[in-house]
Amino acid sequence: MSSAANTAPLWQPDADRIAAAAVTRFQSWAAERYGAPADGGYAALHRWSVDELDTFWKAVADWFDVRFSSPYETVLADRSMPGARWFPGATLNYAEHALRTAEDPSRADDPALLYVDETHEPTPVSWSELRRQVGSLAAELRTLGVRPGDRVSGYLPNIPQATVALLATAAVGGVWTSCAPDFGARSVLDRFQQVEPVVLFAVDGYRYGGKEHDRTATVEELRRELPTLRAVVHIPLLGTEAPEGAVDWSALTSADTEPVFEQVPFEHPLWVLYSSGTTGLPKAIVQSQGGILLEHFKQIGLHCDLGPGDRFFWYTSTGWMMWNFLVSGLLTGTTVVLYDGSPGYPGTGAQWRVAELTGATLFGTSAAYVMACAKAEVHPARDYDLSRITCVATTGSPLPPDGFRWLHDEVASDLWIASVSGGTDVCSCFAGAVPTLPVHIGELQAACLGTDLQAWDPQGKPLTGEVGELVVTNPMPSMPVHFWNDPDGSRYHDSYFDTYPGVWRHGDWITITDHGSVVIHGRSDSTLNRQGVRMGSADIYEVVERLPEIRESLVIGLEEPDGGYWMPLFVHLAQGASLDDALRTRIKQAIRTELSPRHVPDEIIEVPGVPHTLTGKRIEVPVKRLLQGTPLAKAVNPGSVDNLQLLHFYEALARTRR
Repeated sequence: MSSAANTAPLWQPDADRIAAAAVTRFQSWAAERYGAPADGGYAALHRWSVDELDTFWKAVADWFDVRFSSPYETVLADRSMPGARWFPGATLNYAEHALRTAEDPSRADDPALLYVDETHEPTPVSWSELRRQVGSLAAELRTLGVRPGDRVSGYLPNIPQATVALLATAAVGGVWTSCAPDFGARSVLDRFQQVEPVVLFAVDGYRYGGKEHDRTATVEELRRELPTLRAVVHIPLLGTEAPEGAVDWSALTSADTEPVFEQVPFEHPLWVLYSSGTTGLPKAIVQSQGGILLEHFKQIGLHCDLGPGDRFFWYTSTGWMMWNFLVSGLLTGTTVVLYDGSPGYPGTGAQWRVAELTGATLFGTSAAYVMACAKAEVHPARDYDLSRITCVATTGSPLPPDGFRWLHDEVASDLWIASVSGGTDVCSCFAGAVPTLPVHIGELQAACLGTDLQAWDPQGKPLTGEVGELVVTNPMPSMPVHFWNDPDGSRYHDSYFDTYPGVWRHGDWITITDHGSVVIHGRSDSTLNRQGVRMGSADIYEVVERLPEIRESLVIGLEEPDGGYWMPLFVHLAQGASLDDALRTRIKQAIRTELSPRHVPDEIIEVPGVPHTLTGKRIEVPVKRLLQGTPLAKAVNPGSVDNLQLLHFYEALARTRR
């Protein structure tokens, strides 16, 4: 556990690095133009960005030269949440900004995309070629009858065609939505049937872990079950012919057509993202062209410090918001690295190899991957040339302190480590990377600009140095404009605003330290609450999973009918390990020593595996429901789980306890 008392930073940027950072230059410029504080560093800039919200976002739009084809009347017409109205009157186009670098003759032949598959041979797509393909495809989409507001869907891996399809959809004012091809038909239909797409881009299959996975039967089922489709576009990743009635990708992308960018209102939908949907249909989260454009310019240009000359690699799939965020790297003229394949093929160090081959300057991955590398005794700096990497960023779950130490020891001692946290709901970060601030072990550097992040107690009182609910007290441009099929807005309201009226409650436990950093303790909707003390599951995972015998763990807290509280810890053991009394004692001792006696579980139970969502997050709430006796069919949406069979163990355990 990290705390404000742990004051010695693991890493500190030097004066040259601070001076060169875009956020430093932005602060000086905003001080001259907009009255931002010239002194006081990042903390003063952040305070100004939330106190003067309208002025801050106007400054962001000006700094990044956002092209408004019709002017806005005001920055923020209504700041109430939900329902904030940003830049009314303005029109623009996200794809136009993403392809702007192609207009620069000196950059036109530089790589916009670097595509890598499991052969680990990078294939570049130049800015001019990307623009040409988007222009051709956008014209063909219009010919197919796609109009502004129509939904266009992709059943695609992280390949250049997915980026082209997203940008072409945005260019015509369509609404993009995608799922990765490892999602089964039911999972995809749970998502796409809600939004009724008119076009489906689909691969015939994909490669993962050295194997080919045919998806032709799944695509046929999607075609049958999506009656609104007017066209299906076949992308022959495995080399098959287009099925009857489908159009071949190459037929739509071969023309040399100048792209036409539909100018749409600021709040016009850009894409639909989905919640994990573990306990019901996934929420269909709609974000706007203008809101995403501004939020991602700020996040990628100022927080990630990415610009021309950088290479941005984040391991992700098209079913996770980080893919959408990655594509937005194009906004700042950055080369985006697309990797399609297993994170650990042919060995655990595979992602470091991709970073080496592509010259990545910012490498983003999951905390789980970092810890897997540590356990597998991968040595990135010894085995790969990572000299171009300036930042390793992690998300998906909090990066444990051991992960910070391992990156510092095994990648570079002068490494900016950015543990970040946000959500699909805003397709961005609430807290994380700041290139000008020190890094403290176990802590996210600071709240992001324009994000009024606070930790609140149940009465809505802000806390410092204590665990509280993560809230955002002012609107962000990328907050959802609405959920699909939520006409009265009740589902949207109940998701974030039912606890503190008018204030966004995200569902995480956090501590804001006295030096402004943030510690994430895990989800508050699966709260551990013993004797009135709230505890985060992430803190327990961090301690338990240091032990070499533990592959993964899951902790649940159950209120008993008699007023008692049962807190079991489920452990998935490493190969060859056995859960004997000695290991149980070591687990309990580690938790007691590093956390507190209150964190020690009532029981430690070996399990065949820990279930996850399709984007790799541990499933806590459905397991809790199963242990409370809820039938499997009602406890979880089967299409949202990576391995449904694992849940039968917890269901059977619930029966034996009754």
